[in-house]
Amino acid sequence: MGRWRDWFTNKPDSLQAESDFEYKRYLYEEVNKAREEWERAYQAFQRAAESDEVDVAIYTLEAAERRYQIQLKAAKAANLNWDIFKQG
Repeated sequence: MGRWRDWFTNKPDSLQAESDFEYKRYLYEEVNKAREEWERAYQAFQRAAESDEVDVAIYTLEAAERRYQIQLKAAKAANLNWDIFKQG
């Protein structure tokens, strides 16, 4: 039964390569968004003055750092070539 399911769900190589490229582009964009989010959270932490502001800034910064780490890990697992996307 598994072989039939695989036969119907497998994509031709050209479609698979295209979807892999699109997935890597998506990962590249997500890593950049996560980095920008982390940078904004870091700046907010630097500007925090009151105790409550500092607490929120720390929480936000830690969450942004974790999201960035997760996105980097996914990009590494996908063997993302950064140079392809940096050039456009």
